[in-house]
Amino acid sequence: MVVLQDRPLVPLTAWLNKAVGDCAASDRTLQLVTPLASRLSLPLRTAASGKEMQWVVRDGDGYYEGLTGRPLKWNGGTFVPVPEARDYSPGFTTRPTAPIGSQLTIVYRTRHGAEGHLSGPVERLLQLLTGKNPGGLGASEPLEHPWNADRFTEYARGRAKSRLIVGGDGPRPAQAICDFTSNAGGTVAEVSTVTIGYMPEDPPPLQHLPTLVGALVADQPVASLFVQLTPGRADLTTEPRWTGAPGPVALAVAGTVGGPTGLPGQQVGPQRSPLTFFPLGDGRSADGWQRHSFLMQHLRSA
Repeated sequence: MVVLQDRPLVPLTAWLNKAVGDCAASDRTLQLVTPLASRLSLPLRTAASGKEMQWVVRDGDGYYEGLTGRPLKWNGGTFVPVPEARDYSPGFTTRPTAPIGSQLTIVYRTRHGAEGHLSGPVERLLQLLTGKNPGGLGASEPLEHPWNADRFTEYARGRAKSRLIVGGDGPRPAQAICDFTSNAGGTVAEVSTVTIGYMPEDPPPLQHLPTLVGALVADQPVASLFVQLTPGRADLTTEPRWTGAPGPVALAVAGTVGGPTGLPGQQVGPQRSPLTFFPLGDGRSADGWQRHSFLMQHLRSA
């Protein structure tokens, strides 16, 4: 399916959300075509990272993949890679149109029982990061409803698989994308990603992460948590241009776990549900991914 969108900011509207779902159900790819000047919202950019959707950018007489810079061409039925291309498309390497700050991303995994609210972890994490309760929720943009824990839980428990968008209401742009999978017996697995945008002159407070994670798990136990930093616009939108690679900041796992040599962990949270927090880097240096790989190998073999 090819969809043309000629607007400055393309959100994950209800219509686009349904189109992505239809393509996934029929084993097709939705190719979203925009001009070079367009940006994607964070929920739509997340959808474009999966196999169900591809962002195609029109740059003059040519085309390229918006998230990778790979040159594309129209073959009469779909957009395909240009086989002879050996470099990024020129549009991908042009300067971004806005200052590039930092996007702090926290991914947590947890499992909920057959009863009770599902909103606790995302609500608490956004409170800790923004100082306020979430502002809204919905399956598409604009968010259909003001924040309501009962409505959030009702939507997620009523489906085998569901994705909800939660908007922050603090001084910095903040959004969460929450994925739920219902299991036999009524339990629900959750994988959620919370992202906060920071301007270049307002760096994220990485030094406070152990305290923040400890405060989260004191109220809302989680199985694991991963933190990374990505260069990007503070408004959480994405231009079809290279802005830099993400870097790991920390990984935390449930329980009291020993780390590999040279990479000690720190226990955070209460004794009844501790989490072991492993610092990996400042989110900017390349060796953070080496420490991440080393730690993952250690945890798998433990």
